[in-house]
Amino acid sequence: MKTKQTLEELLKSSKDTKILILGKESIFTKDEIKKFLKKYKIDMTKNYEEGVVASIEHHQLNPVEEDISCMVYDDKIPTYDLEEFEKMMSKGLNEDEILMIIKLSKDTDRLHRLITNPNITNSLFVKLLDTYIWDNIDEDSREDRDVIIALLRRYVKIRPNEEDLLYSYLTLRRVATQAKDNNLLLAMTKMPNFEFLIRNKPKTSLRETIAKNPNIKSDTIKRLRSFRDNNINIALSSNSIVDISTLKEFQKLDNPKIDEALAININIDTEIFENLLTKSKQIISLLLTHQHIDRYKLNLIDMEYISLIGVNDNLSREVINELLLMDNSDLLKNLSSNEILGSKDLEYIYNLNKNELYIHLALNTNLPIEIIKSLYHRDNKEINISISSNHSTPQEILRELFDMNDLEINRGLASNSNTPLDILDILKIDTRLRNDLTKNSILMAEVNQQLDY
Repeated sequence: MKTKQTLEELLKSSKDTKILILGKESIFTKDEIKKFLKKYKIDMTKNYEEGVVASIEHHQLNPVEEDISCMVYDDKIPTYDLEEFEKMMSKGLNEDEILMIIKLSKDTDRLHRLITNPNITNSLFVKLLDTYIWDNIDEDSREDRDVIIALLRRYVKIRPNEEDLLYSYLTLRRVATQAKDNNLLLAMTKMPNFEFLIRNKPKTSLRETIAKNPNIKSDTIKRLRSFRDNNINIALSSNSIVDISTLKEFQKLDNPKIDEALAININIDTEIFENLLTKSKQIISLLLTHQHIDRYKLNLIDMEYISLIGVNDNLSREVINELLLMDNSDLLKNLSSNEILGSKDLEYIYNLNKNELYIHLALNTNLPIEIIKSLYHRDNKEINISISSNHSTPQEILRELFDMNDLEINRGLASNSNTPLDILDILKIDTRLRNDLTKNSILMAEVNQQLDY
């Protein structure tokens, strides 16, 4: 039996012949198809006539076309799907040529058809997206909606039962947050600046979201700054990918919100750090809990704020050594629960024999098992509440804590990924523990697996 040629093989070997097109064209126009076939020196026809070597058919045909299709089949003429043909055409598009034609002709219909074509490359899609002219954000444009849906289908995995996600601007926010292609993010800055309302969080916009993305580059940063939007500048100030010179320009604006954003940006230099130390208590608090602290920076800090450093998980080893020697109760409490400290550090704090530190130590997953057991045997409810949420607590202790039938202890057990599953199954029944159960990584992984299934 003779093997059917692929469509590409047939086109390459069918010079000076004709291809029959049955059904309505979808992605490409009749003229565009003719132009494509001309490269192979093949003519397009809508009639079954002499010289036809293949038929390309849409999945929906009218009665006349159905009859022609049957004739083609009877004559053993090879038949191909229009969708397959359009995919082939899409792969063969010359990006630079297409962009030049659209810019010169200002053919918005062709631009719309190409952007919504799922078969073009991501590279061409992004270039076309950057060319697209958007309507006003307050207008309901069908074309704009089609482009947004094409964008979401391309960059977000949408399951058949999740089609409603295509009509949510929060899905667009997901793309702006997770995208790694700077060119895509650059093109998205031209979109209407949609606003996103997120539960328990301040309102934000599309451009602010892009400004926080760590994959933006200088061209996107430059375009974002050109909007002269203070909220965008605040978002850029918190982005560690933004260069130091730009961050220093933002600091000169002397805006408290920008200073707060700079305080949590791990890319700031010592000059910016020192300047922020002269600002409000709120800014200093953010600075000392987020920035890398070495001995030089430690010597700059007023003792009034020294306890704040205890929660910072970006401390140098020599700074940790110095802090452990300070006789500051609030500082030691913060250090006790800080998981940047190793078991030897925590053992040192435990051996200080200060009762007020035990509740905080009991929270730390780096605490040696023997110390956890020692704290448990103190039979102190507040300490036991901390131990119940510690992932390093041995399961035999967690079982004994569960037997105490105490709500506060059960809250800790519900959030603890080390809690035995049979106990978690019982805790699931208690509606008061619903929020605590959502903090349990084991349970959440199980829920996500079920959703994926």
